[in-house]
Amino acid sequence: MMRTQNTITTQDGTEIFFKDWGEGLPVVFSHGWPLSADAWEDQMLFLAGKGFRVIAHDRRGHGRSSQTWHGNDMDTYADDLAALVEALDLHGAVHVGHSTGGGEVARYIGRHGTSRVAGAVLIGAVTPIMAQTAFNPQGVPISVFDGLRSGVQADRAQTFMDLSVPFYGANRPGARVSEAVRQTFWLQGMVGSIKAHYDCIKAFSETDFRADLAAMTVPTLVLHGGDDQIVPLATTGRAAAALLPRGRLKVIEGAPHGLCTTHKDVVNEELLAFLRG
Repeated sequence: MMRTQNTITTQDGTEIFFKDWGEGLPVVFSHGWPLSADAWEDQMLFLAGKGFRVIAHDRRGHGRSSQTWHGNDMDTYADDLAALVEALDLHGAVHVGHSTGGGEVARYIGRHGTSRVAGAVLIGAVTPIMAQTAFNPQGVPISVFDGLRSGVQADRAQTFMDLSVPFYGANRPGARVSEAVRQTFWLQGMVGSIKAHYDCIKAFSETDFRADLAAMTVPTLVLHGGDDQIVPLATTGRAAAALLPRGRLKVIEGAPHGLCTTHKDVVNEELLAFLRG
């Protein structure tokens, strides 16, 4: 595995871009779909200023990482994260994942264990599974994800712009979401690969993380917005917390899926308390 200042190259030749700021306990961030490491800027700036080392990577096919045709699945995402942890020789890290990134964190621990992990935070995460199945009858119907795939294929740019509205709760009375925040969501999405974004819909919606959650024997905070219109609290956050050996659920009332931006001060303080606890 090769490493340059801001990228590592995985065994299959994929370049993974990352940011690595500050010194102290390592906090590793995994972003949501269809974004990039830039989605964590509010948390990284805050925690680096509080004495932590903050690291965030662009998932393959997203942001500044390689736009691979293959490997847009949770097992490969988890292995890419493991490669980054190994390249930076991280120990005692706390892994924070939002949305799809929460699934990535769970699968990373499920596949690679907890020897390098001190704790985890799942924020609006897609765990244990989003899609409606025989064992998850209250899940989101697969037709919703089929519609999202069709939108990405037909007009990805408009689909991302439209999605930014419920993502940040901009459709709620009294919402104060700037047009620039929505455009930043759009910009991060459009930098990535349409192939990766298309494939990732299956990865974040249909992957079963129940066994991964059971393997997360480290202290785990589950943060979820009480008004999440993208990843339903009842079937993800609450269900995940119940499956975690050492999980604790914290619901931020009124917060949307994009709470790391809209409720960044609350999220930052929750992260700081968890890291110091």
